[in-house]
Order: sequence, then C-alpha cells, then structure tokens
Amino acid sequence: MRPKIVVFTGAGVSADSGIATFRDSDGLWASYRIEDVCTPEALVRDRATVIEFYNKRRKELFEKSPNAGHYAIAELEKWFDVEVVTQNVDNLHERAGSTRVTHLHGELMKLRSTTNPDLVVDIEGWEQHLTDTAPDGSLLRPYIVFFGEAVPMFETAAAIVAQADILIVVGTSLAVYPAASLTGYVRDSKVPIYLIDPAEPKLAFVRNPITHIKERSAVGMPKLVEILKKEYLER
Repeated sequence: MRPKIVVFTGAGVSADSGIATFRDSDGLWASYRIEDVCTPEALVRDRATVIEFYNKRRKELFEKSPNAGHYAIAELEKWFDVEVVTQNVDNLHERAGSTRVTHLHGELMKLRSTTNPDLVVDIEGWEQHLTDTAPDGSLLRPYIVFFGEAVPMFETAAAIVAQADILIVVGTSLAVYPAASLTGYVRDSKVPIYLIDPAEPKLAFVRNPITHIKERSAVGMPKLVEILKKEYLER
C-alpha cells in the first residue's frame, strides 16, 4: 500500500505564480478593504464592488500558470496516495495535474446561489454579470467563503488530514483559522510533518517530528519530492 500524503497549501504556493494575496502591500487587495469585498454584508451593501473584485481576481488567474511547486505536488501522485487540502481559491493545483483537491475557502471558477449554498455552478470565462442567476432563480454570488462565514469543507479536510501517513504544509503562515488548526488533526504524534516556507509558521503546539525546508514552494517542493522518494521508495 502506498503511503498517504496530505499536502496542506496556502497563498505562498500560488504567490510563486504571481497571484496576489491580501497580505501583499502592492497586491490586488491593496486597493480594497476586506470589509468592502469579502463579507456577506458587503455583498448586500455594494454588490457591484464585490462582483467587480472577484472578476478582477478571476481575470488575473486566466493570465497565470502553475509553477514548479504545483507541478511537484502533482508529481507525487506517481508514487504516493496524495490528497491536497488548500486555502487557495484558484485552480492552479488542478491545472498542474493534481486529481484530488479540497478547497477550504471556495473556488474562483465557480459561482453559487445566494440563497442555497449547495447550488454551485461553473463560470465560463472570467466575468460574472450583476444580473446572472442560479437555476433556482436567485442571484449568483462568488463561490467564496467570506470572512464571518462558516467553512463548510473543514470537517472533510480534517478527516483527510487524519488519514495522513505524511503531512506536508507549504506556503501558509498558519495564521488563518480554522484552517490553521488542521495540523492538529493528524492521527498521532509519529506522523512526520514537512514544512516548506521561508518564514517560521506557528507550529509551537505541534509535537510531531518536523522537517523545515526554508524555501519558497517553487524551490522547496521539488527538493522535497526527491527527499520523499529516497526516504520512502529507495529504502
């Protein structure tokens, strides 16, 4: 049986493709306040601004490509049983070839009914129009988990992490909850955790063996693939 690897990814993975994050001082979010574009209240108060913001993010995504980090994660499927749990809303993991991806915070390339969170549709192209409606007749909204909303895929993600023989945490500061708490769902303290990030994410509470590769995802993930192949396949 192939070892089960769960890869938990954050904005740092997509940043290597040039995708702006809301923490970048010169990024796309710099021109907007979170309260104005990423809350349920904002959608009610100023629907046009919210839709415009996600149209811009979607258009930006069309101009970007997966990077070496995305491809390295996908490559792991050649030798391991791999699932990706991501905080990212882009589709770069899928475009790189990863076949099992759970999105915690929604997906840019999908829209959902305003009244029924389970009614989700794909969007063609990058532009959502203000009057676009769902099959149930309600206005469509971005399929994004706004600040203040529950994270519907969290329990699914926690169950996936609990199955891991190896946990890889890459490109996340572990500062956004509840997603950051997923590292606490590994089944026991013997499960190795591989951390790829130039910074020092908050893992003081983790008692598992940790290997920290202090590199960006695009550099560190290809290195880790070679480490894992030698450690688990060549012994």
